[in-house]
Amino acid sequence: MKIFRFLPALLIPLVFLAGCAKPQLQTGIWRGALKTASGNEIPFNFEITDTAGKKQMTIFNGSERFKVTDVNIKGDSVAIKMPLFDSEFKLKIEKDVLIGKWIKHLADSDAVLNFNAFHNEDWRFKTQSKPSADISGRWATTFGAAEDTSFAVGEFKQQGAKITGTFLTTTGDYRFLEGVVSGDSLYLSAFDGGNAYLFMAKVSGDKIIGGKRYAGKSGYKEWTAVKDNNAKLPDAYSLTALKPGFKKLAFTFNDLNGKNVSLSDERFKNKVVIVQIMGSWCPNCMDETVYMVNYYKKYQPKGVEIVGLAYERTTDFARSQKALQHLKERFDIPYPLLITGYTPATGEPAKSLPMLDKVLGFPTTIIIDKKGDVRKIHTGFSGPGTGEHYIEFITEFEKLTNDLLAEK
Repeated sequence: MKIFRFLPALLIPLVFLAGCAKPQLQTGIWRGALKTASGNEIPFNFEITDTAGKKQMTIFNGSERFKVTDVNIKGDSVAIKMPLFDSEFKLKIEKDVLIGKWIKHLADSDAVLNFNAFHNEDWRFKTQSKPSADISGRWATTFGAAEDTSFAVGEFKQQGAKITGTFLTTTGDYRFLEGVVSGDSLYLSAFDGGNAYLFMAKVSGDKIIGGKRYAGKSGYKEWTAVKDNNAKLPDAYSLTALKPGFKKLAFTFNDLNGKNVSLSDERFKNKVVIVQIMGSWCPNCMDETVYMVNYYKKYQPKGVEIVGLAYERTTDFARSQKALQHLKERFDIPYPLLITGYTPATGEPAKSLPMLDKVLGFPTTIIIDKKGDVRKIHTGFSGPGTGEHYIEFITEFEKLTNDLLAEK
């Protein structure tokens, strides 16, 4: 009987320890949502996994799987540092919920959005009713209102209620969008650590009306679209050019080690040279860089060189160096990245390269022949989220490379 009298006393510390057990970041699927200044949620899904006792995060957008390895847990606090784009999450664990903020570090300020996430929720948008339309196909899209408008081409695939796709613009694409059609309502979103987007609209026959696009903390634009299988953008090679009287490009900037690199250096002579105007903050530049790394491995032995000209959000060399070093390590970039000291602000890239008439967007890619003459300038980049357009770009770009290599 004495044994039974002692049992309650023995259980007391066990109950106490269970009640004081530190919260755990649960592995599995989560639904996260960023709250914009307008009060709307930008949802996305992610997975937490445990690899050798270390937590990792994988963000889902359509077919993309974006891995984040810098996940640190201390007590009930979780700090997640995005590998690119200079942003981070600072969160608290409350049972199966994460609550906190996403912080995007800009040049001289921070953009901060409230964030929450729920464990074991694999839905992005709930469908209240069966879709009344199938938006698969190509859509001529207008963003903005009155005189402040821009043209894009929406391309989507729909299976049941689920949609994947993107919008192509002259300066790049919106990467991997994912969402649903519920009744006559369309919802799409994406988050990649650099950009956060929410699209909402109504589908009416061959038109999309009343569209609203929320970007980041406070970005907002209206949009509409019309079904048009022939919709297309202007030729990406026609948007930027050298000023009259110029045939060549010239520059000297510092690499990540502070060493001067010039286009007149020996390594670029008698080579086909690709000049990549880019920035570590730019998701389309990330997509282009992934392609360029593989392209360089294939074509560098044949006589091609690449050099990246970085236009960071700050003119501070050390901050730019740190951001670009992360980019270099993430994608194992074998070619030089140069810190121009200029920002991506309107007019700055063209100011740094005065022989260019303008730089409309990031990335911009300049193709130089073996004689040092600029042969083509390509604005924007259609990444893997654009499907066949990505394949078309690769085919055309590599044909151009082969033609230039064959020239005497």
